[in-house]
Amino acid sequence: MSNIPQTLTIAGSDSGGGAGIQADLKTFQMQGVFGTSVITAVTAQNTLGVFDIHPIPLKTIQAQLEAIKNDFQIASAKIGMLGTADIIECVADFLSHRPFGTLVLDPVMIAKGGASLLQQQAVSALSKYLLPLADVITPNIPEAEALTGFKISDTASIQQVALDLQKQGAKNVIIKGGHSLNSQSQLCQDWLLLQNGEHFVLESVRFDTPHTHGTGCTFSACLTAELAKGTPLKSAVKTAKDFITAAISHPLNIGHGHGPTNHWAYSRL
Repeated sequence: MSNIPQTLTIAGSDSGGGAGIQADLKTFQMQGVFGTSVITAVTAQNTLGVFDIHPIPLKTIQAQLEAIKNDFQIASAKIGMLGTADIIECVADFLSHRPFGTLVLDPVMIAKGGASLLQQQAVSALSKYLLPLADVITPNIPEAEALTGFKISDTASIQQVALDLQKQGAKNVIIKGGHSLNSQSQLCQDWLLLQNGEHFVLESVRFDTPHTHGTGCTFSACLTAELAKGTPLKSAVKTAKDFITAAISHPLNIGHGHGPTNHWAYSRL
């Protein structure tokens, strides 16, 4: 049997290649793990926006999950764009039996161009069915606010939101701070609240670029890859932070809108 760590991404496809399944598999490859995928939706999108979304039938999602479970030894999995309450319930029901190791939940809700990627009624389903299964949840500030109903304005409110997400079932919480001060803060700070009550902050200098499409997907995919390799959570989060910082600060300048990040950058530093 192979000793190569195997990972899974359960998410939507991005035809522009910068986010979703495509970004996840690129990141897995760069971090030395074998990536598999379950596609929950096909989108027509590029760096300018999302133009169409086609949810995959539930029976096909179920069949993909079964196919992966029956042939691979998945050490960790990440959940990205699911789109609808029905898909969330389908995936959560399957994952309730814990077939794929450590679970990282990236609660994708809105694309960089502003398009909604999660139907409103699906937000409550995500909270009810997926948060209790998540070993790690990685929302950005707007996503964390949507999941808790609290407004994030300072450190105290961040702590309140993180604690609320734990009360909803998530074990470890990472709130990404790229949207802080309307994305105008000098530093990008990520706040972590661990299952044991420990909390700390990771920060990097903000790099002024429009090419940030897929940052959340890439961060959570790198985290998933590191966890699959057995990296302790705190170290895995730091590697993911360094990976996405390199990917943002060495832009590819592809596309006419919010271009993709550079998935090669971290390995070339």
